[in-house]
Amino acid sequence: MTLVGSYVALSKPLVAVLPVLLLAWLRFGIAAIAMAGWLKKPADEGPLDGRTRGLLFLESFLGNFLFSMCMLFGVSLTSTLSAGVIMSAIPAASALMGWYFLKEKIGWRIWLAVVLAMLGIALLALARAAPVTSDPAATPYPHALWGNLLLFGAVLCEAAYVVIGKRLSNTLSAKRIAALINLNGFALSTPAGLYLALQFDFGAVAPQWWALLVLYALAASVWVVWLWMTGLRTVPATQAGVFTVMLPVATAAIGILGFHEQFTAVQAAAFVLALISLLLATLPERAADRPPA
Repeated sequence: MTLVGSYVALSKPLVAVLPVLLLAWLRFGIAAIAMAGWLKKPADEGPLDGRTRGLLFLESFLGNFLFSMCMLFGVSLTSTLSAGVIMSAIPAASALMGWYFLKEKIGWRIWLAVVLAMLGIALLALARAAPVTSDPAATPYPHALWGNLLLFGAVLCEAAYVVIGKRLSNTLSAKRIAALINLNGFALSTPAGLYLALQFDFGAVAPQWWALLVLYALAASVWVVWLWMTGLRTVPATQAGVFTVMLPVATAAIGILGFHEQFTAVQAAAFVLALISLLLATLPERAADRPPA
Protein backbone atom coordinates (compact mmCIF):
# COMPACT_ATOMS: atom_id res chain seq x y z
CA MET A 1 0.00 0.00 0.00
CA THR A 2 2.97 2.30 0.54
CA LEU A 3 4.03 1.51 -3.02
CA VAL A 4 0.50 2.24 -4.29
CA GLY A 5 0.52 5.60 -2.55
CA SER A 6 3.90 6.37 -4.06
CA TYR A 7 2.86 5.60 -7.62
CA VAL A 8 -0.42 7.52 -7.20
CA ALA A 9 1.69 10.59 -6.43
CA LEU A 10 4.33 9.89 -9.09
CA SER A 11 1.66 9.44 -11.75
CA LYS A 12 0.85 13.15 -11.48
CA PRO A 13 3.83 14.32 -13.59
CA LEU A 14 3.23 11.43 -16.02
CA VAL A 15 -0.33 12.55 -16.81
CA ALA A 16 1.11 15.94 -17.70
CA VAL A 17 3.30 14.27 -20.35
CA LEU A 18 1.12 11.41 -21.66
CA PRO A 19 -2.65 11.18 -22.28
CA VAL A 20 -4.30 9.22 -19.48
CA LEU A 21 -5.64 6.38 -21.65
CA LEU A 22 -2.30 6.05 -23.45
CA LEU A 23 -0.46 6.02 -20.11
CA ALA A 24 -2.71 3.23 -18.81
CA TRP A 25 -2.23 1.16 -21.99
CA LEU A 26 1.57 1.54 -21.86
CA ARG A 27 1.55 0.59 -18.18
CA PHE A 28 -0.34 -2.64 -18.80
CA GLY A 29 1.79 -3.43 -21.85
CA ILE A 30 5.10 -3.00 -20.04
CA ALA A 31 3.86 -5.11 -17.13
CA ALA A 32 2.58 -7.82 -19.50
CA ILE A 33 6.09 -8.21 -20.90
CA ALA A 34 7.59 -8.30 -17.39
CA MET A 35 5.11 -10.95 -16.21
CA ALA A 36 4.94 -13.15 -19.31
CA GLY A 37 6.46 -16.07 -17.39
CA TRP A 38 3.82 -15.78 -14.65
CA LEU A 39 0.93 -16.74 -16.95
CA LYS A 40 1.81 -20.45 -16.96
CA LYS A 41 -0.46 -22.55 -14.74
CA PRO A 42 1.38 -24.20 -11.83
CA ALA A 43 1.18 -27.99 -11.66
CA ASP A 44 -0.71 -27.90 -8.33
CA GLU A 45 -3.36 -25.46 -9.57
CA GLY A 46 -6.68 -26.59 -11.02
CA PRO A 47 -8.26 -25.32 -14.26
CA LEU A 48 -10.04 -21.96 -14.24
CA ASP A 49 -13.80 -22.36 -13.86
CA GLY A 50 -16.40 -19.83 -14.99
CA ARG A 51 -16.74 -18.25 -11.55
CA THR A 52 -12.99 -17.72 -11.18
CA ARG A 53 -12.76 -16.22 -14.67
CA GLY A 54 -15.56 -13.82 -13.78
CA LEU A 55 -13.83 -12.79 -10.57
CA LEU A 56 -10.56 -12.28 -12.46
CA PHE A 57 -12.33 -10.00 -14.93
CA LEU A 58 -14.02 -8.01 -12.15
CA GLU A 59 -10.73 -7.76 -10.25
CA SER A 60 -9.06 -6.37 -13.36
CA PHE A 61 -11.93 -4.13 -14.48
CA LEU A 62 -12.63 -2.59 -11.07
CA GLY A 63 -9.30 -2.75 -9.28
CA ASN A 64 -6.95 -2.41 -12.22
CA PHE A 65 -8.55 -0.68 -15.23
CA LEU A 66 -11.30 1.47 -13.67
CA PHE A 67 -9.15 2.32 -10.63
CA SER A 68 -6.39 3.51 -12.97
CA MET A 69 -8.83 5.63 -15.01
CA CYS A 70 -10.39 7.26 -11.95
CA MET A 71 -7.06 7.72 -10.21
CA LEU A 72 -5.14 9.10 -13.21
CA PHE A 73 -7.88 11.51 -14.30
CA GLY A 74 -8.48 12.45 -10.66
CA VAL A 75 -4.88 13.35 -9.80
CA SER A 76 -4.65 15.37 -13.03
CA LEU A 77 -7.48 17.62 -11.77
CA THR A 78 -6.63 18.05 -8.08
CA SER A 79 -3.66 18.23 -5.73
CA THR A 80 -1.62 15.22 -4.61
CA LEU A 81 -2.43 15.97 -0.99
CA SER A 82 -6.16 16.09 -1.80
CA ALA A 83 -5.75 12.67 -3.39
CA GLY A 84 -4.32 11.47 -0.08
CA VAL A 85 -7.32 12.91 1.76
CA ILE A 86 -9.85 11.01 -0.33
CA MET A 87 -7.84 7.78 -0.53
CA SER A 88 -7.99 7.70 3.28
CA ALA A 89 -11.54 6.36 2.89
CA ILE A 90 -10.24 3.05 1.51
CA PRO A 91 -9.76 1.34 4.91
CA ALA A 92 -13.37 2.00 5.92
CA ALA A 93 -14.78 0.99 2.53
CA SER A 94 -12.69 -2.19 2.45
CA ALA A 95 -13.63 -3.25 5.97
CA LEU A 96 -17.33 -2.67 5.33
CA MET A 97 -17.25 -4.56 2.03
CA GLY A 98 -15.41 -7.47 3.66
CA TRP A 99 -17.98 -7.52 6.46
CA TYR A 100 -20.94 -7.39 4.05
CA PHE A 101 -19.80 -9.56 1.14
CA LEU A 102 -17.42 -12.03 2.83
CA LYS A 103 -19.32 -12.18 6.14
CA GLU A 104 -16.06 -11.59 8.02
CA LYS A 105 -16.35 -10.71 11.68
CA ILE A 106 -15.11 -7.29 12.75
CA GLY A 107 -13.80 -6.87 16.30
CA TRP A 108 -13.91 -3.61 18.26
CA ARG A 109 -10.29 -2.82 17.37
CA ILE A 110 -11.00 -2.94 13.63
CA TRP A 111 -14.08 -0.76 14.07
CA LEU A 112 -12.02 1.70 16.14
CA ALA A 113 -9.28 1.64 13.49
CA VAL A 114 -11.86 2.49 10.83
CA VAL A 115 -13.26 5.33 12.95
CA LEU A 116 -9.76 6.78 13.49
CA ALA A 117 -9.02 6.57 9.76
CA MET A 118 -12.27 8.44 9.03
CA LEU A 119 -11.40 11.07 11.65
CA GLY A 120 -8.11 11.51 9.84
CA ILE A 121 -10.05 12.22 6.64
CA ALA A 122 -12.18 14.79 8.43
CA LEU A 123 -9.09 16.56 9.76
CA LEU A 124 -7.40 16.54 6.36
CA ALA A 125 -10.56 17.91 4.78
CA LEU A 126 -10.21 20.96 7.05
CA ALA A 127 -6.76 21.69 5.64
CA ARG A 128 -6.89 23.04 2.12
CA ALA A 129 -4.17 21.31 0.10
CA ALA A 130 -2.57 23.49 -2.54
CA PRO A 131 0.95 23.88 -3.95
CA VAL A 132 2.96 26.81 -2.64
CA THR A 133 2.74 29.60 -5.23
CA SER A 134 4.03 33.16 -5.37
CA ASP A 135 0.74 34.28 -6.97
CA PRO A 136 -2.02 34.20 -4.32
CA ALA A 137 -4.68 34.89 -6.95
CA ALA A 138 -3.81 31.77 -8.89
CA THR A 139 -6.28 28.90 -8.88
CA PRO A 140 -4.13 25.82 -9.46
CA TYR A 141 -7.01 23.31 -9.59
CA PRO A 142 -10.18 24.87 -11.09
CA HIS A 143 -11.71 21.41 -11.65
CA ALA A 144 -10.80 19.96 -8.26
CA LEU A 145 -14.40 18.92 -7.53
CA TRP A 146 -14.45 16.58 -10.53
CA GLY A 147 -11.02 15.28 -9.61
CA ASN A 148 -12.14 14.56 -6.06
CA LEU A 149 -15.27 12.73 -7.28
CA LEU A 150 -13.14 10.58 -9.59
CA LEU A 151 -10.80 9.79 -6.70
CA PHE A 152 -13.76 8.73 -4.58
CA GLY A 153 -14.70 6.38 -7.42
CA ALA A 154 -11.15 5.02 -7.19
CA VAL A 155 -11.75 4.41 -3.45
CA LEU A 156 -14.76 2.20 -4.21
CA CYS A 157 -12.81 0.36 -6.92
CA GLU A 158 -9.90 -0.30 -4.55
CA ALA A 159 -12.24 -1.58 -1.83
CA ALA A 160 -13.79 -4.00 -4.32
CA TYR A 161 -10.26 -5.03 -5.33
CA VAL A 162 -9.52 -5.99 -1.70
CA VAL A 163 -12.65 -8.14 -1.36
CA ILE A 164 -12.41 -9.89 -4.73
CA GLY A 165 -8.67 -10.42 -4.26
CA LYS A 166 -9.37 -12.27 -1.02
CA ARG A 167 -11.59 -14.73 -2.90
CA LEU A 168 -9.05 -15.22 -5.68
CA SER A 169 -6.08 -15.67 -3.34
CA ASN A 170 -7.75 -18.76 -1.90
CA THR A 171 -7.52 -20.62 -5.23
CA LEU A 172 -4.79 -19.01 -7.38
CA SER A 173 -1.15 -18.09 -6.81
CA ALA A 174 -0.31 -14.40 -6.33
CA LYS A 175 1.89 -14.32 -9.43
CA ARG A 176 -0.78 -15.82 -11.69
CA ILE A 177 -3.45 -13.45 -10.38
CA ALA A 178 -1.15 -10.48 -11.08
CA ALA A 179 -0.41 -11.66 -14.63
CA LEU A 180 -4.01 -12.52 -15.52
CA ILE A 181 -5.65 -9.34 -14.24
CA ASN A 182 -2.94 -7.25 -15.92
CA LEU A 183 -3.63 -9.04 -19.22
CA ASN A 184 -7.33 -8.19 -18.86
CA GLY A 185 -6.40 -4.57 -18.17
CA PHE A 186 -4.23 -4.49 -21.28
CA ALA A 187 -7.08 -5.86 -23.42
CA LEU A 188 -9.56 -3.34 -21.98
CA SER A 189 -7.26 -0.36 -22.61
CA THR A 190 -5.97 -1.44 -26.05
CA PRO A 191 -8.66 0.18 -28.30
CA ALA A 192 -8.24 3.68 -26.84
CA GLY A 193 -4.51 3.25 -26.20
CA LEU A 194 -3.76 2.13 -29.76
CA TYR A 195 -5.85 4.95 -31.21
CA LEU A 196 -3.95 7.55 -29.17
CA ALA A 197 -0.57 5.92 -29.86
CA LEU A 198 -1.06 6.35 -33.63
CA GLN A 199 -1.42 10.12 -33.14
CA PHE A 200 1.05 10.74 -30.33
CA ASP A 201 4.57 12.15 -30.82
CA PHE A 202 6.64 9.75 -28.71
CA GLY A 203 9.85 11.55 -29.69
CA ALA A 204 8.77 14.57 -27.64
CA VAL A 205 8.88 12.56 -24.39
CA ALA A 206 12.15 13.07 -22.51
CA PRO A 207 14.14 9.98 -21.36
CA GLN A 208 13.47 10.61 -17.66
CA TRP A 209 9.71 10.25 -18.26
CA TRP A 210 10.23 6.89 -19.96
CA ALA A 211 12.23 5.74 -16.94
CA LEU A 212 9.47 6.92 -14.59
CA LEU A 213 6.87 5.17 -16.78
CA VAL A 214 8.71 1.84 -16.50
CA LEU A 215 9.01 2.26 -12.72
CA TYR A 216 5.31 3.14 -12.50
CA ALA A 217 4.28 0.12 -14.61
CA LEU A 218 6.38 -2.34 -12.59
CA ALA A 219 5.23 -0.91 -9.25
CA ALA A 220 1.52 -0.68 -10.15
CA SER A 221 1.03 -3.96 -11.99
CA VAL A 222 3.80 -6.29 -10.80
CA TRP A 223 5.24 -5.59 -7.35
CA VAL A 224 2.11 -4.21 -5.70
CA VAL A 225 -0.25 -6.94 -6.91
CA TRP A 226 2.15 -9.75 -6.01
CA LEU A 227 2.72 -8.35 -2.49
CA TRP A 228 -0.98 -7.70 -1.94
CA MET A 229 -2.25 -11.09 -3.14
CA THR A 230 0.45 -12.91 -1.15
CA GLY A 231 -0.61 -11.08 2.00
CA LEU A 232 -4.30 -11.72 1.41
CA ARG A 233 -3.74 -15.47 1.59
CA THR A 234 -3.39 -15.18 5.38
CA VAL A 235 -4.95 -11.81 6.30
CA PRO A 236 -8.75 -11.21 6.44
CA ALA A 237 -10.05 -8.60 3.99
CA THR A 238 -11.46 -6.49 6.82
CA GLN A 239 -8.00 -6.29 8.43
CA ALA A 240 -6.16 -5.92 5.13
CA GLY A 241 -8.33 -2.94 4.28
CA VAL A 242 -6.88 -0.97 7.19
CA PHE A 243 -3.39 -1.40 5.71
CA THR A 244 -4.60 0.79 2.84
CA VAL A 245 -4.23 3.75 5.21
CA MET A 246 -0.57 3.70 4.11
CA LEU A 247 -1.70 4.67 0.60
CA PRO A 248 -2.82 8.24 1.45
CA VAL A 249 0.07 8.67 3.88
CA ALA A 250 2.61 7.88 1.16
CA THR A 251 0.73 9.93 -1.45
CA ALA A 252 0.56 12.99 0.78
CA ALA A 253 4.20 12.61 1.90
CA ILE A 254 5.40 12.70 -1.72
CA GLY A 255 3.09 15.65 -2.42
CA ILE A 256 4.65 17.56 0.46
CA LEU A 257 8.30 16.56 -0.03
CA GLY A 258 8.39 16.24 -3.81
CA PHE A 259 5.79 18.73 -5.05
CA HIS A 260 6.09 21.30 -2.19
CA GLU A 261 2.44 21.19 -1.24
CA GLN A 262 1.49 22.85 2.04
CA PHE A 263 1.61 20.82 5.26
CA THR A 264 -0.08 21.98 8.46
CA ALA A 265 -0.44 20.86 12.07
CA VAL A 266 -3.95 19.61 11.25
CA GLN A 267 -2.55 17.32 8.56
CA ALA A 268 0.14 16.09 10.95
CA ALA A 269 -2.56 15.16 13.47
CA ALA A 270 -4.46 13.32 10.73
CA PHE A 271 -1.42 11.21 9.87
CA VAL A 272 -0.90 10.35 13.55
CA LEU A 273 -4.49 9.09 13.65
CA ALA A 274 -3.82 7.05 10.50
CA LEU A 275 -0.78 5.38 12.05
CA ILE A 276 -2.65 4.62 15.30
CA SER A 277 -5.40 3.11 13.15
CA LEU A 278 -2.87 0.86 11.46
CA LEU A 279 -1.39 -0.27 14.79
CA LEU A 280 -4.82 -1.10 16.19
CA ALA A 281 -5.59 -3.26 13.18
CA THR A 282 -2.29 -5.12 13.02
CA LEU A 283 -1.01 -5.71 16.56
CA PRO A 284 -1.70 -9.25 17.85
CA GLU A 285 -5.09 -9.58 19.50
CA ARG A 286 -5.85 -11.11 22.86
CA ALA A 287 -8.51 -13.83 22.83
CA ALA A 288 -10.93 -11.50 24.64
CA ASP A 289 -10.63 -8.89 21.86
CA ARG A 290 -11.50 -11.24 19.02
CA PRO A 291 -15.02 -11.17 17.57
CA PRO A 292 -17.16 -14.24 18.26
CA ALA A 293 -17.06 -16.93 15.55
